[in-house]
Amino acid sequence: MEGERSLVYTYPWKRTHYTSEITLELDGKEVTLAGWVRDIRDLGGIKFLLLRDKEGFIQVTAPKDEVDEDIIKIIGSLQRQDCISVRGTVRRMNKAPRGVEVIPKSIIVLSRAKQPLPIDIAGKTPADIDVRLDARILDLVRDEPQAIFRIRHVALEAMREFFSKNGFIEVHTPKIIATATEGGASLFPVIYFEREAFLAQSPQLYKEQLVIDFEKVYEISPAFRAEKSHTRRHLAEFISVDVEMAFATAEDVMEIAERLLQHVCRVVSERCGRELEILRHKIKVPGIPFKRFTYDEIINELREAGIKVDWGEDIPTPAFRTLGKLHPYFYFIVDWPTRLKPFYIKPRDAKPEISESFDLMWYWVEIASGGTRIHDKELLIRRLKEQNLSPESFKYHLQAFDYGMPPHAGWGIGLERLIMMLTGIRNIREVVLFPRDRFRLVP
Repeated sequence: MEGERSLVYTYPWKRTHYTSEITLELDGKEVTLAGWVRDIRDLGGIKFLLLRDKEGFIQVTAPKDEVDEDIIKIIGSLQRQDCISVRGTVRRMNKAPRGVEVIPKSIIVLSRAKQPLPIDIAGKTPADIDVRLDARILDLVRDEPQAIFRIRHVALEAMREFFSKNGFIEVHTPKIIATATEGGASLFPVIYFEREAFLAQSPQLYKEQLVIDFEKVYEISPAFRAEKSHTRRHLAEFISVDVEMAFATAEDVMEIAERLLQHVCRVVSERCGRELEILRHKIKVPGIPFKRFTYDEIINELREAGIKVDWGEDIPTPAFRTLGKLHPYFYFIVDWPTRLKPFYIKPRDAKPEISESFDLMWYWVEIASGGTRIHDKELLIRRLKEQNLSPESFKYHLQAFDYGMPPHAGWGIGLERLIMMLTGIRNIREVVLFPRDRFRLVP
């Protein structure tokens, strides 16, 4: 409007390019970069600065006979992890990373990093995992965590691609609930106004109900287990990838699981070559179908290996480690004893002591668990009572079975365990930005 002053703010630190965009085609062009100091080298007549941003690294080269003395002084004052902006000219240099470097015309220090840093961000001096987790934001600067979480991003992207192409709709269910999802005591209580509530163990009951409305649903969301396990593969808060399908059986959703994992492995191996190289890990894209072993076959196999597991008992961790040596690949264990599975898993009609259930294993680690669900209300009530659970506590779930509940099946995958497989990382806390376990609540 005439008479009004237009306020235009200029910020000289605003970047024009990311480091990955600095190529030979820009030789002689002026660019502005913004990021963090990764390393500095002083060779007397020339100073080198390695600048990091979200795309990678670029070498900033300051020959003393080509740049202003003020720039030389600024570089001399910089330390690792200082946040800066660099305006300069791109120059071809065969000895530099990617064959290019930037000759600085100005450097703006945006923020200083307090020294000494609690960990070595270059990774030359290893630190204990708890020391690194205490300084997690700084730890995530290192190449290995950067690679892990870029792979995690691509894996999630691949999952959503797969689900969309196969007719699933993404849903999000409540994480504050009134009743235990699967029974048991592994719940975190929370104060919900004047009442006690719990953090959800899984979206199980909600996703079952939603097949009445959408038939094929999936959810990728947090879940919480108050288990006192403290191992390299257990978390108190984790991301669960859940699927539920109407008019489906355990075999149908097993097929979905193996096709999904094949797709994710293929996509990550194709799109994350640099990250896998950093982690020194190779992904073998699995062939399908995955092998199926019954619970009976597995305990017989363990018996032959000298490990006794009585029928009806769960398989202990040492036994699973033996199985991992016998089966170093993806495989299913099917036909578990009904008493070992949650109340909503369907017993076989002709042999109710056996359930239509499965665990999806990778070597010795359980990646997923699922099966055919009970869609008969009376049978579900009976199973609740068998597991000493009150049907009254599940009345809203049972109510859905009065509205035409179809036969259905599903599973849940622990995302972090899958990422361990995709990255070769052995401690699950490394593949979580801010892990929560029995002993860690900060940062």
